[in-house]
Amino acid sequence: MAELVRQQHLDADVGHHGFGLQESDDGDLPVPFPDEFKQGVFLNDFPGRLDIYSGGHTHTAAVTVEVWDGEPPQQDSSRWDEQAEASFESASGEVAVWSMDLGRVDDVITLADSGGSWRVRVSCAGRREAAALSEQEGTGEGVEKYLVQFWPATA
Repeated sequence: MAELVRQQHLDADVGHHGFGLQESDDGDLPVPFPDEFKQGVFLNDFPGRLDIYSGGHTHTAAVTVEVWDGEPPQQDSSRWDEQAEASFESASGEVAVWSMDLGRVDDVITLADSGGSWRVRVSCAGRREAAALSEQEGTGEGVEKYLVQFWPATA
């Protein structure tokens, strides 16, 4: 049975419906964030990069990142508005959080001491509420919640 290695809570500044998780050592990435960001695609992966499309235009999302030693148990899908999985390659073992408006932010997620291949599952709740806040007040904090789970890809 897979075990949780580490857990981290952070805030993601969402702008223009999106934020990204990108290889910390991003100098060699062929498509750096936010180039080619696709509106309306919940989870879009590029080499060394994950784009996340939010329900709200501009707000602060609450993000919990988990690193597991194997595939984590499936989440109850009724808890989530959206769920998707992708592959992720890391050269450094660290992932930086990116904002559409602010660029790279200070939060760094440590996957491992060195690079490797990962699977990632992204789950999100509060999308409708974040969209409604964007239409009414313009911003919100912690209304939209994400669970991002990384685990080593098997060969």
